[in-house]
Parts: sequence; structure tokens; C-alpha cells
Amino acid sequence: MLSKTKTCVLQGLNGYIVEVETDISRGLPCLNIVGLPDIAIKESKERVRTAIKNSGFDFPLSRITINLAPANLKKEGSQLDLSIAVGILTATEKIKTRSFDDTAFVGELSLDGKVNKIEGALPIAISLQEMNIKRVIIPYENKDECSVVEGIDVIPIKSLHQLVKYINNEEMIEPYKTNNYDALIINAENTEDFKEIKGQRGLKRAMEVAAAGGHNILMIGPPGSGKTMIARRLPSILPTLTFDESLEITKIYSIVGLLENNNLVYKRPFRTPHHTASSNSLIGGGRIPKPGEVSLAHYGVLFLDELPEFRKEALEVLRQPLEDGHVTISRVNASLSYPAEFMLVASMNPCPCGYYGDTTRECSCSQGSIDKYLGKVSGPLLDRIDIHIEVTPVKYTELQNKDIKEESSEEIRERVDLARSIQLNRYKKDNIFSNSQLTSRHLDKYCKVDDEGKILLKQAFKSLGLSARAYNRILKLSRTIADLDKKEIIECKHIAEAIQYRSLDRKFWK
Repeated sequence: MLSKTKTCVLQGLNGYIVEVETDISRGLPCLNIVGLPDIAIKESKERVRTAIKNSGFDFPLSRITINLAPANLKKEGSQLDLSIAVGILTATEKIKTRSFDDTAFVGELSLDGKVNKIEGALPIAISLQEMNIKRVIIPYENKDECSVVEGIDVIPIKSLHQLVKYINNEEMIEPYKTNNYDALIINAENTEDFKEIKGQRGLKRAMEVAAAGGHNILMIGPPGSGKTMIARRLPSILPTLTFDESLEITKIYSIVGLLENNNLVYKRPFRTPHHTASSNSLIGGGRIPKPGEVSLAHYGVLFLDELPEFRKEALEVLRQPLEDGHVTISRVNASLSYPAEFMLVASMNPCPCGYYGDTTRECSCSQGSIDKYLGKVSGPLLDRIDIHIEVTPVKYTELQNKDIKEESSEEIRERVDLARSIQLNRYKKDNIFSNSQLTSRHLDKYCKVDDEGKILLKQAFKSLGLSARAYNRILKLSRTIADLDKKEIIECKHIAEAIQYRSLDRKFWK
């Protein structure tokens, strides 16, 4: 007796349909799975056998051969359990329906027949919908993340026994749908606000510029000057996630198994890896490459505190995703690409003791130790960071002054949203979403500078010894500052502020 069912396996964020062919014939009782299965799939024979018996069905004492087609595609994951079990029950006529052309089965079985939650359910559902599958059977715990996919019926089940009753029309299960994204966005209040930060007007302005254009930023200052505090509040002034952005982020978190309450990610990610993090944890890796911190920070913020304390090789792997907006991980078993469109926010002390250049405390470091410390951050990496700003400690008078009302995150975000809307309207034909994504061929078209600005830019290029990349980044920064000023032409004052954000490395990295 032969039966066929469909399921799905993931490679990166892309899903591929796998047809599970089940044949039951005479011979010594055995269960063989062929078609490049991994260890998790090979072990499914014991889970499926026990789950079928504990769900009240007889397991056939026959020769069972299961082929996973196409045979040349590597299959990974325990989500094939459900499809294998349905194939066996269909071949033994416990399931009466024999045609599943428009249905896919995805789920892991426990020994008692319960269908367990899986990782990567959302990208699987999206891939199946794109491949014209009309109905997907999923674990009950994955229903919320999959329900946002349009054009496919999501049927959540709790057990194998319930699934058999559903297929045999003995129990009705309505397709699960929820449209709670707008409610999640409304309730996504930021617990940290810019109004809690006293003083630091220059740093707040730099953060506003960074948020408005999606620029990377490096803060240099002594301990206790507020670098980490303000970095944690950056997401509160970033634009609200769109539904498409939320969906793309959720796909990544679903693969890694980091979804909270199995629901959509509705806040911009803020990732803070420890400085002991390896290259693989930052960029991604493993036998079958999984996303790293740069992908988990997609459309959000990657905050590297104490930048020079990171291993130099770990920092250098950031150069490619910072430039390209995606990361490609190659291993023996697979070569996969993941999106990595993030804002890099980094902070560091100016020296090992932290007080080099500080007016209140004396630095105890030798020049050699300072040079060695700063040398851990390479020039090519610095060139990819648009804004460098020095942070000075807040004065006592600023901390105690109750008369000065600090701007809230909501007030700053209004200006950021306006600047972002200007950019979206300007670049709508170029598939660009922020000024930081401008390439060299776009600069002449979109970064028109007045005569005074051109003179200042020429002088800065010569006196500061800027690289071509730094020159382009100054133009991008100037474009963002002009957008915040609601000006179409970049003026001299916009160029001057942008140069100020690019000149600090000449003080520390001489």
C-alpha cells in the first residue's frame, strides 16, 4: 500500500516542499527512511512508532519504506514526524482520505502522541503559501505566529489522535486567524525614555541624526558618562516597525527559537552581546548555519559595549554585513544567507583606565597601553561607522537643575519619523529606505550641496585626510541632517555638523 503526504524543510529562511512517500509491503517488520535525512529524522521512526501506538492505533508489522523526495535535498528537523505518521496511517487505511495535494503537515511528535511546538514555523508557513499550498497542519503552540500569513489555512492541532479525527471528518477545526498586530503595536510602550537623561544635548542630537538616517554611531567617553544609558533608549526614537519588517524579523527569531509567547516581534530588536562573544555568535554559524547577533538585530540595534574588549577577529567579521546588509555563512553542509540590516551602536573608553583626556580625573595609562587599546579597533571598521562622538560626564548642576525640561522620546521620534518619511518618498523608485543605504551612484543625484558647502567639504577632505568611504559617509550624514532641517539642498551648516561627527577619530587614532 502506497501513500503520499507533503511537509516542508528549511534552508536558511527559505522553505522547500518535501513529499513523504510511504510504502507498506510484505517482509520482516522494519521501518527505513531514505532521502538524505539527518539524525533527527532518522530517530523519528521510534517517535512515530510509539506515538501511533499510544494514540490508539495499531502499528503495522510489515516492511515500511519511507522516501523523502526530492532525494538530493538534505532534510533537517523533527517537523517531519507528523507527515511520516500521517503517511503510515493513510497507507494502513486508518485515515480514509488518500489525497493531500493541497495540504502540508508540520510538527514533532512526543511519545504519547502530542504534537509539540517546532522552530521555524513562520518561515515554513510563508514558504508553503508561496508554493500554492492551501492548508497547513501545525502544532497548536505555533498558531499565533503562523496565523498572520495570508492565503493559507492554518489548522492548529494538539495531538495525532485529534488530527486523525479531523481528517476523517469526525471533528471540526476552524482555520485559525488573528489580526492583532495593530493592537500589539499600540501596546508596545517603551519603558525607557530620553527625558530621563539629564544634559548630554550633543549626544542626544547625534542619536537623533543616527536614528533619522539609520547611521552607525560610536561613543567615546569615560565610565559613568551615560553611554550605555542612552544607547538603551535609542529604540524608543526609532520609527515604528511596519508589518512587513515585523514579519521578516519574526522569521529569523522563529528559526532560532527566541519568539516570546509564540507571537510576532513588534518592537525593534536591541541586541547586546557580551564582549566575550565569538565570531560565530556574532555572525552566525553551526553545522547547519543559524543566524547570529547581526541577523537577530535585523531592522534594529546591535549595541557593542566596551568595543575594544571584543576579540579583534570578531569585530572584523562585522565589516561585510555593515556594508552589504546581509551575511553569508559557508559550511561543509550548507552555504546560507541571512539579512543583517542593523544599526551598529558602539561605546568605548578612550584608554584602559577610562580617563584619558578627562578634565576631572588623571589618566594612569602609558602612551603604549593607550595605543594598544585603541589599536584593537581597526581603521576599516571605524570607516564604516558614520558618527563618532565624544561623551563627557554630566555636571552636577545639570543633574540637580529641575527647571530644564528634557525632551521625551516621543517628541524626538516625531522629528525622526518626518525625516524618514521624506527619505521614503525621495527613494521610492530606488528600493532604498534610509540615507545610510545610499550607494555611490545615488550621491550625485540625491546629495546636492550648495557652493559654500562644497568649499568646506573640499577643505575638510584635504586637512583631515579623509578616505573616499569617509567622504561618502559625510555626504550621507549631511543628507540626513538636511532632512531633519526640512531642506532639499544640503547647506554649509549641514556639512559642518557632519564633519564634526567624522573628525573625532583623528584625536584618538592619530
